[in-house]
Amino acid sequence: MEGLRQYEGVHRTPSTITRQFGAFVLIAAFALAGLLTGAAPARAGENTFVEVTPNSVQAGSRVNIRASCDNANDRQAEVTSDAFDRVYLRPDNGFLTGSVTVPGNKAAGDYPVQLRCDNGRTASTTLTVLNMDQPTKGPATGGGGTAGQGTGSMLLLGGVATVSAAVVFGLLSSRRRAGS
Repeated sequence: MEGLRQYEGVHRTPSTITRQFGAFVLIAAFALAGLLTGAAPARAGENTFVEVTPNSVQAGSRVNIRASCDNANDRQAEVTSDAFDRVYLRPDNGFLTGSVTVPGNKAAGDYPVQLRCDNGRTASTTLTVLNMDQPTKGPATGGGGTAGQGTGSMLLLGGVATVSAAVVFGLLSSRRRAGS
């Protein structure tokens, strides 16, 4: 019986006035704490930044770019890099977004990505490009890509022969038990 107080053998719930007073005190305490710490509410669009996702990518892959130009996120902005040349970001839910493909022949390395906003603000980040050779088939571990032609039918025949031998052996074993 949580919230009930015993008073001379009778249980009473806190009054509505007591609950409202408690809520008022709690709200006032939070408001006072906010004033004392000087916390100001954050507003969208106060920062200028650029993000590339993923920030490490294989050459030939696509990257997504998200940016902010302070309070100018309602206009397009330009992003340039030696990794992919140039892309224009467009307004999207309070940010600037776009995507671009890193050319497949781009050399591996770290490439600066520069944001230039219409309001003169700039920001930068780094994109790491990897250029690893992609294997054309699986590694030569046997059975898979290195197996010769006709191996599948040989394995099938071997499996059928093994199952047949097990059935014959089982029948012969059961006859011996029945006869003993």
